[in-house]
Amino acid sequence: MDQLFHALADATRRDIVRRTLDGSHSVSALAREYPMSFAAVQKHVAVLERAGLVTKQRRGREHLVAGNPAALAAARDALDRLELVWRDRVARMADLLAADASADNSPDNEDFR
Repeated sequence: MDQLFHALADATRRDIVRRTLDGSHSVSALAREYPMSFAAVQKHVAVLERAGLVTKQRRGREHLVAGNPAALAAARDALDRLELVWRDRVARMADLLAADASADNSPDNEDFR
């Protein structure tokens, strides 16, 4: 997961993933879309490939890049699980704060008098 989220942390890489989810694109065609060198786009693709977000296939002289929707689904699942954990923690904190507030306002509380 660390590699996956590291790869998605960069806007260019997120855009490459978005573009490649609809089918294969050559690295050279992708490189024309960005204000950077071909080599820089190749490096972004390599990071995405190591993270499993894209696959690269050679066809003749071209390297074709295709997005991997299953990897994005895994990222989504991980984020959904984290969301549930944090929602539960926040709910428990709210319950504790509410219980503490009601104890502070209790007539039995000497500080209240």
